[in-house]
Amino acid sequence: MSQSAQTIFINGQWREAIDGASFQVTDPSTGEVIGHASDGSRADADAAIAAAAAAFPAWSQTTAYQRAEILQRAHDLMRERQEELAQLMTKEQGKPLKASRNEVGYAADFLRWFAGEALRIGGSTIPSARADQRFVTIHQPVGVIAAITPWNYPISMITRKIGPALAAGCTSVLKPAALTPLCAAATLEIFREAGVPDGVINQVTTSHAAEVGDAFIESRDVRKITFTGSTAVGRKIAGQASEAMKRVSVELGGHAPFIVFPDADPVHAAKGAALVKFLNMGQACISPNRIYVHRSIYDTFLETLQSRVSALKVGRGTETGVSIGPLIDDRATAKMVEQVEDARGKGARVLTGGERVTVDGLAGENFYSPTVLADVTPDMLISSEETFGPIAAVTPFDTEEEVIELANDTEYGLAAYVYTKDLSTAIRVTEKLHFGMVGVNDINPTSAAAPFGGVKDSGLGREGGAEGIFEYLDVKLIGLSV
Repeated sequence: MSQSAQTIFINGQWREAIDGASFQVTDPSTGEVIGHASDGSRADADAAIAAAAAAFPAWSQTTAYQRAEILQRAHDLMRERQEELAQLMTKEQGKPLKASRNEVGYAADFLRWFAGEALRIGGSTIPSARADQRFVTIHQPVGVIAAITPWNYPISMITRKIGPALAAGCTSVLKPAALTPLCAAATLEIFREAGVPDGVINQVTTSHAAEVGDAFIESRDVRKITFTGSTAVGRKIAGQASEAMKRVSVELGGHAPFIVFPDADPVHAAKGAALVKFLNMGQACISPNRIYVHRSIYDTFLETLQSRVSALKVGRGTETGVSIGPLIDDRATAKMVEQVEDARGKGARVLTGGERVTVDGLAGENFYSPTVLADVTPDMLISSEETFGPIAAVTPFDTEEEVIELANDTEYGLAAYVYTKDLSTAIRVTEKLHFGMVGVNDINPTSAAAPFGGVKDSGLGREGGAEGIFEYLDVKLIGLSV
């Protein structure tokens, strides 16, 4: 499936776009064309929605045990094909192979988790003031859902949405990112082989995102839209969905603060910052964008961070020892150049990196050196704009009140990080931070079993955890006269 132009999946069949159009898929490390994808239009989206609507009555009536069994089979298949999927992801998206393997494992975890959650969809009984009345609630699937997924985590973001939708009894239409359609096709093939019935999952690959998105918004059959991507697009989708009275969940941008208090071990904290900051080349919504370190341990932290970051190897993700692959495209790389030059011009020190790099033997032009900026101030672009790249921006602070104000001074509210040895500080600061997730001495506060999501401009709703499946269920109240 990975080399085919038949990447549209409707009613159990792989097919080309109705008008025969396709687009190229390239390796960001080399610029080489690695495949083609079907370039779907509004007509393809309408056909996919119709297939999902036709399949919904039968799928919604399957038992939770039947749905759980299919999800578990999909999990097992994904685990069996972990290496194959990881190789494809590294070629199509660019992340180092170790990170790709980890992502496939994470993606499979959502399938196993929601296989279990399917069995835990329950209801409740509610006392009535009348002796001859009983109240009962049940949960039912919302209907057809439309899922729009990003390129930075091209497999796990699919299973994080499609897994709970299937578990709840919903049918779906997926529009994956145009930059990573081959990973999406490989993922849907696993669902097909796991026994998902025809029409229950459908996919439209396209370079016309707005056209397909409009089809989702305007269709009366689509009852929920779930989106992961930029805040600007997410705002638009959420607004349009609300006008159409559709349920919506959106997981958007982040501008995570990473706060290191004076009692923390600066070496340990710097090692943690280096690991999470440069994950997926910094192209992660939970990546720390603003690193605040108490002035008393500032120099020691910077020394360790500079040492760790300068040792990171840049190159093609399939090469041994590579930690930093290419950024996804030239626009992303140009943003790194702009933010570093702006910071440098306003007084920041570039401790390491700070420039585009050329990798011998590769034609790709989107490699950027892992960078550490010191003495970053609030007036710099990198302090207000999400970076989404391999730049660690470090700022000293003096008081707890000061750093909380700096950390909360953003319209985003996804993830935050706190390093301290004091339990009181951890609790007090965590409660004051306006973010949906906080890692305390922990650089990975995420799991399939835990709710993922933000506040403010970082989104609406939660994915994963027990909360994740209820995004796809409606509550029905039944009043019984006895």
